[in-house]
Amino acid sequence: DIEVVGEDEFFLSFTPLTQQLRAQAELLAQADVPVLILGEAGTGKGTVARLIHQMSVYSGFDFLRVNCAEMPADLLEIELFGKGSNDLKSPQAATRTGRGKLETGQKGTLLLDEITQMPLTLQSRLAKVLQDKRFVRSGDPKPVDVHVRVLAASSDKLDRALAEKRLDADFYYRLSAFTVHVPALRQRKEEIKLL
Repeated sequence: DIEVVGEDEFFLSFTPLTQQLRAQAELLAQADVPVLILGEAGTGKGTVARLIHQMSVYSGFDFLRVNCAEMPADLLEIELFGKGSNDLKSPQAATRTGRGKLETGQKGTLLLDEITQMPLTLQSRLAKVLQDKRFVRSGDPKPVDVHVRVLAASSDKLDRALAEKRLDADFYYRLSAFTVHVPALRQRKEEIKLL
């Protein structure tokens, strides 16, 4: 019933709801497509992402996580795409060098957490990356090929985020081919003792 999925992180499949979630994660692990993981804050969306990664062909490579709510737009862009020779817009940006997570995570899995907190311009750029599997970093004319599995998570109501223009429709379309809903703990109270 308990699977270790990372350092000090485990997936508990004790109730029918979480057993069904695990089976769904196992199926999605075999597909090489983005997956959108939805659920309330604290339900374990990151743990489900790690479970999908662990059961996939990407498991021998890095699992990287970017929380889109924790960084200002310019740093988030550098975190994802890296920094070209002309990307010295701010003192904070100047301290980061080289490749971003889309590049360093090659053959691994990248979890984009709280995607509705990402600026729309970045969402639009990522939608293009998901479509083309490549991007051009500012300051560097050579395209960078992207071979990373993208998982995305949100605790927001996405229909509201779309209506309020906090979520780019094309980005959402590219991410939502497969969607997983993580049940809240109040729906699986039997697990509280084990937790």
